[in-house]
Amino acid sequence: MSTPVEPDEASAARLATAPWTRLARRVAYENKWIRVEEDIVRVPNGHETIYGIVRCGDAVGVLPFVDDDHVLLVQQYRYVAGHTTWEMPTGGRSPDETLEHAARRELAEEAGFAAGELTYLTHFHTSKSVVDESAYLYVATDLSPANEQADDTELFHRQVWPFDDVVAMVKRAEITDSMTVIAVLLVELRRHG
Repeated sequence: MSTPVEPDEASAARLATAPWTRLARRVAYENKWIRVEEDIVRVPNGHETIYGIVRCGDAVGVLPFVDDDHVLLVQQYRYVAGHTTWEMPTGGRSPDETLEHAARRELAEEAGFAAGELTYLTHFHTSKSVVDESAYLYVATDLSPANEQADDTELFHRQVWPFDDVVAMVKRAEITDSMTVIAVLLVELRRHG
């Protein structure tokens, strides 16, 4: 039997779940990778405010297993973070390609491998507030060499790691890339349920 909801709680629940109304929109900035929009919105309680949105499109990430117990990670300097990171191959999806094609392309460009088997893992929103980006994660197995060239701005150091070491790196916050963290922890959960 559920506890009755007080009228104030019911009203709060309605306001919290009601959609907002967009009154106006302007594009503040745009390039081929992102679009920044500034909306004027009315929230369910009647308040009007400015709301900024950064639209990035879809992203993909691939955790490549070179064998049952080892994964390949790439290390690169991340300009926004201001330091190097260890992460799985990740990148954006072009509007004209499928998610699987984007995942295979990123794997080939960044890891130098093609996947004999590419298994969908999960998807999530990389930010719940101002960034409009969904990430789709995959696991790659049965790898073979690929000859794709990375973009001119992508400079990688590749290294194979024991998967258990990568799990420990995530737990110690030595790996902080959200796509890599989520993929590693989901694979670990599936292995040890």
